[in-house]
Amino acid sequence: MHAEPRAVAITEGRVARMGLALADWSEKWFPDPLVFAFLGVVVVYLLGIAAGESPSALALEAGKNFWTLIPFTMQMVMVILGGYIVASAGPVRRVISRMAAIPKTPRGAITLVAATATLSSLISWGLSPIMAGFLVREMTGRIKGLDLRAAGAAAYLGTCSVWALGLSSSAAMLMATKSSLPPSLFAISGLIPLTQTLFLWQSIATAVIVILVCLGVAYFSAPSAENARTAEDYLLSFAPPKEETEVRTKPGEWLEYSPLLNILVGALLLGYLVNVFRTSERGALAALDLNVYNLIFLTAGLLLHWRPRRFVRAVADAIPATGGVIIQFPFYAMIFGMITGTGLSAKLAHLFTAASNHDTFPLLAAGYSAVLGLFIPSGGSKWIVEAPYVLQAAIAHQVHLGWVVQIYNVAEAMPNLVNPFWMLPLLGILRVKARDLIGYTTLYLMALLPVVFFLCWFFARTIEFVPPMK
Repeated sequence: MHAEPRAVAITEGRVARMGLALADWSEKWFPDPLVFAFLGVVVVYLLGIAAGESPSALALEAGKNFWTLIPFTMQMVMVILGGYIVASAGPVRRVISRMAAIPKTPRGAITLVAATATLSSLISWGLSPIMAGFLVREMTGRIKGLDLRAAGAAAYLGTCSVWALGLSSSAAMLMATKSSLPPSLFAISGLIPLTQTLFLWQSIATAVIVILVCLGVAYFSAPSAENARTAEDYLLSFAPPKEETEVRTKPGEWLEYSPLLNILVGALLLGYLVNVFRTSERGALAALDLNVYNLIFLTAGLLLHWRPRRFVRAVADAIPATGGVIIQFPFYAMIFGMITGTGLSAKLAHLFTAASNHDTFPLLAAGYSAVLGLFIPSGGSKWIVEAPYVLQAAIAHQVHLGWVVQIYNVAEAMPNLVNPFWMLPLLGILRVKARDLIGYTTLYLMALLPVVFFLCWFFARTIEFVPPMK
């Protein structure tokens, strides 16, 4: 049950008043995330017809490619599972509980949630909303007047700002993982190692600036206790997690509750991971791809949960958060097929080349990535759709390919602020609806857009073009 809208008090600051008004509006008007995926399919199909492609050819390529992203879909599911498993482990939950005791005011609490969400997203976008969501739950019982909408929006920030500039960047990891790259894309770009994307100093500087902007908005948009809609207003109560009472009723359950298997399997996987980084011919950073990244988190989850029974329960709890990815990615594959399987990709590449030059291409790429993100709210699957013609145009204009990936990464994340697809795990934790948070997330979008566009353009002028590595 949701609280009734209340009037915005004139005692609030301008930013806080705007956040409250946007929150009230979004509660009424926002649709389900699946609607955006279907809209993307329809828009691209109509765009293809308008560009002169055969309707039957577009339909054929859409159906033929429906299952082409299955390996990548599973990798994305494992990112969510790994983040949830680690964030829900007892040692991590205890750290979260201690963090919740630090702030003493609603404004300080929301700022801490924003910092937690953005910084943890640099490690894993799957970890970020889960960890920040648990932090909000802990705070609701400690801090009077904490607005659940503002705190929830802050918990979602990592997934909408800097996550793709961090280690779980789908696009950067994809371009560094030959086994995951579609052959048609590899033929254009070759491999782009992480040293040319995530670890560029320009990328790191962008992440720092974006985080500071997010923290500023979080601080100044936090409503006062008098105007807040608290968990109590939503008739919600978050009890602290109870320690599991491990009752063994059957002899066969001994191994389920024993740490022996977790230790043995975890040690085996750790040994493998050490060897992967130690023997990489191009250095430890070059060894990091999606498969290695996911294995790191699963190994950490095994050891943090300590016992098979706890680990399996964490996996079961995380599964509902993966449903959106599983069902929507095949529809993104339809879009990919319609673009790359017909002449639409070449036409779009020509359009991008003709509509820009070396100096303006970064702005065009950022703007297009942001707009497309409204219809395809997935960094990895959308990059599959966008990369062929964007990278062709980048090569034509001699723009650094790694920075183009990062332009995409930071620009495409922002539409997530108004597209609730990746909110699903967080919404389950906080027991609210997307429309409850969208008002405040829209406020963050308004602040980030000019900053991100300027950074994309400015830093592009500082990097020289490097030919594709094949």
